[in-house]
Amino acid sequence: MAGQTNAAPVIIRRKKIISGGGHHGGAWKVAYADFVTAMMAFFMLMWLLNATTEKQRKGIADYFSPTIPLSRVSGGGDGSFGGESVMSEDQIAQTGTGASSLKPSVENQALGQTGTDRQDDPAGRAAFQEEARKIKEALMGRGGESMMAENLMRHVTTRLTDEGLIVTFFDTADEPLFAKGSAVPAPVTTELAGVVARVFGLVENRVAVNGHVAAMPEVLKDKPEWELSSARAMQMRSLIEAAGLDQARFRRVTGFADRQPELKNPAAIGNNRVEVILLRPGKI
Repeated sequence: MAGQTNAAPVIIRRKKIISGGGHHGGAWKVAYADFVTAMMAFFMLMWLLNATTEKQRKGIADYFSPTIPLSRVSGGGDGSFGGESVMSEDQIAQTGTGASSLKPSVENQALGQTGTDRQDDPAGRAAFQEEARKIKEALMGRGGESMMAENLMRHVTTRLTDEGLIVTFFDTADEPLFAKGSAVPAPVTTELAGVVARVFGLVENRVAVNGHVAAMPEVLKDKPEWELSSARAMQMRSLIEAAGLDQARFRRVTGFADRQPELKNPAAIGNNRVEVILLRPGKI
């Protein structure tokens, strides 16, 4: 026993085995999951762009925008598209981040990064809104006495837009504005034109006239929507001019056929309408 005191000590090594170490600890699974999630989000984005309308896309963009706008464009953000839809090329050109034409008109040209020009006049906008309010009250009788009889008012709606004050005259089921399929005005149309001439005579803004018609059956061999809408717009311009409005104030007369229905049903009688627009200063 004494001879064994110089023997080397026995060392026992226990090797710790990490399960999955040969597969990098399973980190590839996390990377793959991130990749699949990103692809799912990408395809969902592509589906949304294809399945929604321009108005819906703008609403989605506005939903994710700050409450307090930071820039002139609709979304409120001040970077990249600033909240504008990537699909709205014409709108982007208006905000100065793109251009749709090599030779844009004065109205449609890009306004630069700040989006400001001589038309951005807060005082002028406020003055126009006040004038538009007075005209609406005179037409509809909201501020007292109306210039329109009750039978005329049921043909009329008004709304204020970026373009100006739009006064819309539309057909009713029992009293159309024009003879069926023609631009021959009914007596009520002549009365409405006279009222517009008197009311618009209170200001000096330029005027535009748009004609619209309801969709016609597809079985028709010849569909006269374009000619009919343009002829009715021209007829309304002539009636307003004959009632006393200076012809030099008319900026444009346009026929839109059945391309911009006001009602959900394209063939609805209410889509037969004429819009007379009191343009904001600088609008063309």
